[in-house]
Amino acid sequence: MAFIDLKYYSAVLGMQTEAAVILPQQDTQGEIGVDNNTRPGPYKCLYLLHGLSDDHTIWMRRTAIERYASQYGIAVVMPRADKSFYTDMKYGMKYYTHIAKELPALIRQFFNVSAKREDNYIAGLSMGGYGALKIGLREAGSFCKAAGLSPCGDMKALVGSGGFEEVIFPIFGEDYYIPDGDDLLALCEARKNDPDCPKIFVAIGTEDFLYENCRSFKKKLEDCGIDHQWREGPGAHSWDYWDEQIKHVLWWMFRE
Repeated sequence: MAFIDLKYYSAVLGMQTEAAVILPQQDTQGEIGVDNNTRPGPYKCLYLLHGLSDDHTIWMRRTAIERYASQYGIAVVMPRADKSFYTDMKYGMKYYTHIAKELPALIRQFFNVSAKREDNYIAGLSMGGYGALKIGLREAGSFCKAAGLSPCGDMKALVGSGGFEEVIFPIFGEDYYIPDGDDLLALCEARKNDPDCPKIFVAIGTEDFLYENCRSFKKKLEDCGIDHQWREGPGAHSWDYWDEQIKHVLWWMFRE
């Protein structure tokens, strides 16, 4: 695998930004201790999103994502989104448009990755889990599967519980109004009976402070008949949990 610290200009954000990118490498003869399963490109691509307190480097620093990805011969793109909740902010940048629409087009321009829906996937943790599920449900024509680890499943309930006002204010404004396009429960309703709805994977630890919030999303997935995998078990809102669960996400996405 190759690792690229990508610096690039975003016309949507109007500034330079960055992403960490892992790419398959065809010839790794002599490399020791790595299970390389690279196939000829264009490559399948996973967009992997960070959480609220982190940045685009965090998956490389806290997990063995490069080693995990090498088993499947996939590209992994980890963009920077600051504290945006992957939203076109009321008082800030248009991070939804950038990451859901502009970034995939740029990645295909820069690298040999596939443009086919069936070859594009999105996942994330916590804030990024919410972002991945939101982007997957809204951009159903672009992503075939979406996964959230410890995601906020019910944004309205999170805002109503207090404690996130300083973060939420620049995103949604002073009235904290959550539009349907940023509400996972409303997005499930919109995808009800939609054959193009992406398959969904959710993992949450039973000791996670978002556990009950996330179960609201599970119920909505069930009520809407959306194809999904649900994993729960012992675990907190921590990297010990996410490092283990991302391996299950990759197997669910790329085992075939």
